[in-house]
Amino acid sequence: MKTKPYYAVIFTSVRTDGDKGYSKMAEAMDELAKTQSGYLGIESAREDIGITVSYWESLEAIAHWKSNSEHMLAQSKGISDWYKNYKVRICKVEREYSWEK
Repeated sequence: MKTKPYYAVIFTSVRTDGDKGYSKMAEAMDELAKTQSGYLGIESAREDIGITVSYWESLEAIAHWKSNSEHMLAQSKGISDWYKNYKVRICKVEREYSWEK
């Protein structure tokens, strides 16, 4: 699937009440991320805490995504409208394994 090592950006968040345009922007950011050089994929889940993990070929690809002008607009809206709090962790993935029935 992915050539190791690669990087995972782990974004955890607690949302504010109401959508306030969040769903539409999240969908747009998902589509935009797929077009970025070095993008490998994404996984996410939301209950009380949202967890989104995006996968990237390099730290440079992550930095390029973070500085994308449309993504920067979404980040700003996140701070002003959508999140009570969030945390970002960037990790190097050196090994992976899985199981499926």
